[in-house]
Amino acid sequence: MPCMRLIALLMMVATWAWPTGVVAQGSYPDKPIKLIVPQAPGSATDTVARILANALGPELGQTIVIENKPGAAFTIGLDLVAKAAPDGYTLGIGPIGALAISPNMIARIPYNIERDFQPIALIARGHLLLAVAPKSEFHSVKDIIDEAKRNPGKLTNASSASGSPGHVGAELFKSMTGTEIVHVPYRGGVAATNDLIAGHVHLMFESLNSIAPHAKSGAVRGLAVSGPRRSPAFAELPTVGEIVPGYDAGTWSGVIGPAGMPRPLVERINAAVNRAIRSPAFVERFGSIGDEPAGGTPEEFADTIRSDLAKWKTVVERSGAKLE
Repeated sequence: MPCMRLIALLMMVATWAWPTGVVAQGSYPDKPIKLIVPQAPGSATDTVARILANALGPELGQTIVIENKPGAAFTIGLDLVAKAAPDGYTLGIGPIGALAISPNMIARIPYNIERDFQPIALIARGHLLLAVAPKSEFHSVKDIIDEAKRNPGKLTNASSASGSPGHVGAELFKSMTGTEIVHVPYRGGVAATNDLIAGHVHLMFESLNSIAPHAKSGAVRGLAVSGPRRSPAFAELPTVGEIVPGYDAGTWSGVIGPAGMPRPLVERINAAVNRAIRSPAFVERFGSIGDEPAGGTPEEFADTIRSDLAKWKTVVERSGAKLE
């Protein structure tokens, strides 16, 4: 009898000690899941979120509700994620700009990237496209470098915003090629791309997610992609690194949650994301853009964030690019 009482006591202690894990493995999710996007509808990050939501909802057996919370260089949306309950019902999309670039450019942000977020899974890895107007005199990366060296400060490069991947990708390009090209920031990629098409600016580094349709239609001329290997959708284009050895400005985005999420819950969502991004619909949609499904463990995503935070800190400090 004492033995039976001891077993009952141990079972009760185990139940008290691990309630969250049991709930996470069992009943989660029993209501819709909010997915916060720290950019406006129609942005590259919003596109990623909506493609993912369509594939992830069936994997988790619940509706994924997109909430766009743009503004203040991603900080409004990310702050909502950081301050949410760690119960898996509020998640966020964390693009490279939000998690690895803007924290190096803003003097004060209301959260700490490595302390206040739980990386869950990378969604996709992609590229910036180095593009020019269709009637541009530039037909190669070398053409741009040669002209920029002949006439320092003459060329202009557009970006969707100060602190965007396209902005710092261009800063890295200028630093590695020893060129002086004037940065022209816009309020969004649409306006910047329209001015590029019209020939009001000379060149642009922009996410394939946004600019791929224009490149495929001939509205802009793609010269190279920014990642470490060629894009499957633009296999004819070299990487910038083939002309500028060592250059790599690849992009990525992933699913994040607030810090403090129970490990079983993180693993449940991670597994669902990994399945979702390998679904035929997801692969086909991203293949048409030129980006590739990523996936992997929460730890691998955390390592990517940590590594790129350090990399872009160096670029930002060298270029003097800062946001208020």
